[in-house]
Amino acid sequence: MTQFVEWSAALSVGIDEIDAQHQALIDLINELQDAVVAGIERERQLEVLGRLAEYTKIHFAVEESLMRIFGYPDYERHKGQHEGLIRSMLDLQRRLDLEQAPIDDGLMRHLKHWLLDHILHSDQDYSRFFLAAGALSRHQTPSWATRMWDHLYFCGSKCWS
Repeated sequence: MTQFVEWSAALSVGIDEIDAQHQALIDLINELQDAVVAGIERERQLEVLGRLAEYTKIHFAVEESLMRIFGYPDYERHKGQHEGLIRSMLDLQRRLDLEQAPIDDGLMRHLKHWLLDHILHSDQDYSRFFLAAGALSRHQTPSWATRMWDHLYFCGSKCWS
């Protein structure tokens, strides 16, 4: 079955932790697309969109922390891109909630385009900088952020009961 957004080697930034987070973002966008196409109730779609927004914030915080650690010279511009997407996602969530508007194909195409464009251009730029500065491309174990997200994501509402 063809996914709405497909992971490929071209999307790899060469840093396993970041690649794993990008794949998680792709999985969430695909989950949202599947819910929209299947006509699953709006509340469920909004729940997936909420998880996408929360994970996006976590991912951006990790990237920005690495940028500060490695002294990435284009940090402010990249951070501005992150802030713009977060603002638009929060605005979208509010609009969908207030107007009872559906998540449509245009929104899904926008999310897909933004993510792929951001990874293929902006993220590739910092990746080259990080790797040249000595960032490791392979990690023995996933970071605490990934382990925490995986626990919350796969545990679901069972964790809170």
